[in-house]
Amino acid sequence: MLILDMYVTALPVIASGILNMIFTKTKFYKRHCSPIDRGKCLSDGKRIFGKNKTWIGFFSMIFFCILTQIIFGFILKQTGLESHNELYGIYDNSFVYNLLIGFLFGLTYMLFELPNSFVKRRLNIEPGKTVFSPIGLIFFIADQIDSLIGVMAVIYFFSGISFLKYLGYIALGGITHIVINAVLFKIKIRRNF
Repeated sequence: MLILDMYVTALPVIASGILNMIFTKTKFYKRHCSPIDRGKCLSDGKRIFGKNKTWIGFFSMIFFCILTQIIFGFILKQTGLESHNELYGIYDNSFVYNLLIGFLFGLTYMLFELPNSFVKRRLNIEPGKTVFSPIGLIFFIADQIDSLIGVMAVIYFFSGISFLKYLGYIALGGITHIVINAVLFKIKIRRNF
């Protein structure tokens, strides 16, 4: 039940990540994808975050997290499965609470990706690319868990779980992220694994 409860709690974020990935393939996204760094470079001549970090992607992730958290909260309330979501242990499953949690999920997801992108630009790792080297392995792992560190911190602070369980959420989320990326790569929604 432990892993099931963790998945039930994190499912809105997982669904949002998939929805956002699909959204980034649309013509609407491509017409409105202005980079967060506006194409600017630092004194080293390298982009701040790169072309893949866009304002529309930032806000669409927040939107999808709010939407899925509200819908999932409603489904759990209707089915009596709220006890399997750790976010409802202390606070009630209400529209306003789910809106807040969804907003925080989306915001932390996107904010916690930015430092990784910043460092990768300094090391000449192209946006969305995997480098096959020891440093590439470090960034492959960082790519799987950077956003999870922030998202799972929301769960940690609002559910009262232990720090060890917080780390467990990150590990489970990282493994899930790899599996989902593999599936999305196979069905050609992701360009790289």
